[in-house]
Amino acid sequence: MSEPVFNASMAQGGNPKQVDVNAQYSGFEYNYVYILACTFIVFLILPGISLLYAGLARRKSALAFLFQAFMVLAITTFQWLFWGYSLTYSRDGGPFIGTLQNFGLRNVMVAPSPGSAVLPEIVFCLFQLLFCACTVMIVAGGAFERGRILPSLIFGFCWATIVYCPLARWTWSEHGWLYNLPAIDFAGGGPVHIASGCSALAYAIVLGKRKHYGDPSLRKPHNTTLVFLGTVLLWTGWLGFNGGSSLSASMRAMMAVFNTNTAACMGILGWVLVDMVKHKGKFSVVGACEGAIAGLVGITPAAGCVSIWLAACIGFVTGIVCSLLQDINDWMGIDEGMDVFKLHGIGGMVGAFLTGIFASDSISSLDGSSLASGGIDGNGAQVGRQLAEICAISGYSFTVSCILLLILKYIPGLHLRVDEASEMVGLDRAQFFDEQIGDWSMTPEHSTPTLLGVSTEPSESKDEQIGSRETKAGDI
Repeated sequence: MSEPVFNASMAQGGNPKQVDVNAQYSGFEYNYVYILACTFIVFLILPGISLLYAGLARRKSALAFLFQAFMVLAITTFQWLFWGYSLTYSRDGGPFIGTLQNFGLRNVMVAPSPGSAVLPEIVFCLFQLLFCACTVMIVAGGAFERGRILPSLIFGFCWATIVYCPLARWTWSEHGWLYNLPAIDFAGGGPVHIASGCSALAYAIVLGKRKHYGDPSLRKPHNTTLVFLGTVLLWTGWLGFNGGSSLSASMRAMMAVFNTNTAACMGILGWVLVDMVKHKGKFSVVGACEGAIAGLVGITPAAGCVSIWLAACIGFVTGIVCSLLQDINDWMGIDEGMDVFKLHGIGGMVGAFLTGIFASDSISSLDGSSLASGGIDGNGAQVGRQLAEICAISGYSFTVSCILLLILKYIPGLHLRVDEASEMVGLDRAQFFDEQIGDWSMTPEHSTPTLLGVSTEPSESKDEQIGSRETKAGDI
């Protein structure tokens, strides 16, 4: 039974009025059913990121991240349909960027996809769309508590076009220069994590520090439960993210899923171990969540290329490295409160580097065709190729993001950052009408609605007390 073959004379995969376009996938249907299932799971990453960010933020700016999850998905979907997919995966074009051959998803239907012959192109397109959307949502964390929503959405559309699409082209298109180097990146250590981490760093630098930066209350998550719930959704979505990156229902995909879970668990152990040493045996739920994310980021480029115990090593090392860098914002003199650069940027770099050491043909060949060998197989040169990928993607994403943000910053009327008064009362009050995180209630003592679950004690920064008449549910 031979795989479907792309026919350029029938770019859409055939005329369904004349032939049975499903027949070409006879015997291979399980592949696109599996990838569709992974696509549904990957969708959980978006609400996962939004809940994680909302929990890490102070209450007065938490609602903005919930809103942005849907808006980023909407904006990125339009960008991907408009020209994003074509710029990334068009069958013509060069090693750095594609063409507009598939502009508006022209001819993207049921023909074998450029990523895998056993997937209809429309399925491949949808799966890759969510990769782009998740990456843009990660970058949005760089605007933590002081970025305006509308400019961030404009930035997201432009960033996806001139940063994500070229980087994904370099890494995953058969024409891409990193693909042909070859650099090993199974599921997005470069285009997703290193790029988003470095771009979020650029976002934080261009916006500048928050008011009262340095106040201890600015470092405290307002809702650990949301952080935990967001991490659970992220972890679940990541299983589909990495598991589906084999682009087939192969044994390599099953190994990728197992490796992903293993690395996340070892990331927790690595992070918690550092916390115990630093805090004399005490624990942190937020620290455990960050450890899981560090492990997930670290294993992403290697998930389908390493054995289970080496996946555990990658997760453990990445968790320790990221935990040891908890003070990196202070060292660099920046205010990147969501730790996107630390977890995704540096974690992605660690994972990409270790992939060059630990990748093995014996694992990558489980799909029946791929060969990805690293230093453990005697291919020491692969470590240098991984370093080339790290330098190219981090340098490009950071530089281009800075330029794009500076251009947007000086467009009259756009204003990347909220004004000082809006920042003091919070993004939610400044940019949303009659909505806040929490439950509205009426009490005899107040003629205006108050929020349950919010304390009047000055554990928040001083600016958060302005205009508030809030009481803590446990104190009522």
